[in-house]
Amino acid sequence: MKIAILSRDGTLYSCKRLREAASRRGHAVEVIDPLSCYMNINPAAPSVHYKGRQLPHYDAVIPRIGSAITFYGTAVLRQFEMLGSYPLNESVAITRARDKLRSLQLMARQGIDLPVTGFAHSPDDTSDLIDMVGGAPLVVKLVEGTQGIGVVLAETRQAAESVIDAFRGLNAHILVQEYIKEAKGKDIRCLVVGNKVVAAIERQAKPGDFRSNLHRGGVANQVDITEREREIALHAAATLGLDVAGVDILRAQRGPLVMEVNASPGLEGIEKTSGVDIATLMIKWIEQQAQPGYCLKTGG
Repeated sequence: MKIAILSRDGTLYSCKRLREAASRRGHAVEVIDPLSCYMNINPAAPSVHYKGRQLPHYDAVIPRIGSAITFYGTAVLRQFEMLGSYPLNESVAITRARDKLRSLQLMARQGIDLPVTGFAHSPDDTSDLIDMVGGAPLVVKLVEGTQGIGVVLAETRQAAESVIDAFRGLNAHILVQEYIKEAKGKDIRCLVVGNKVVAAIERQAKPGDFRSNLHRGGVANQVDITEREREIALHAAATLGLDVAGVDILRAQRGPLVMEVNASPGLEGIEKTSGVDIATLMIKWIEQQAQPGYCLKTGG
């Protein structure tokens, strides 16, 4: 097969691993910077051009689109979908997952357990918003934040009010979320490929922090997940329509809670910690799905 990887940086670990895995299994692979693509939106002959040439047909496209370029990156992916390429994660599923509010609302509608969450822009009653999620301590998140950026733990009510008022002054959309104290700065990252959780790790925040993101200095360890955690990870990925997802779960006293679903999960931490060759499993999933006559499931 001919496979395109949409990535701004082909030297990143995840991109290199996917390229190696695809090449090892006999596929022709090209890494394409989505921001350098330009498109002909023509119903008779749509096309994608890149650095002065019209790109050929690809059997499959692997989107490794960073959150900073979601709008244009998913537009490029949609164009490949129009041309009949199989997307490992459809454009519409990526945009669902990138919108924190939309993804939480979709999961809540499906009965997936989540931390109690409030959404606000300019709350006239900050005190009532704080009470709605169970009071302090609580977590305040920018809706547009990623990799732990724009996430603040407010340990007291006064601190919570100050943080919410500060974000309100920035004209920002915010999520206010209950703090799961018993998680102790840990979460579980479940890596879903297709209809299986293929690997899972426990991430521990660095001392003095509560954000477990590996980019923020967190450390990863192997972990055994429960059947309930496996079910909730698969349900969350399916709800957003993702074939590949990193589902972040908190272990609360009342059971596992989905904190977030990542549509472009990094492979380095989880591959090195779990020892699972996730890149090859992703390529194998593409081989199963990108059959002749492929038809997009959900449209644009």
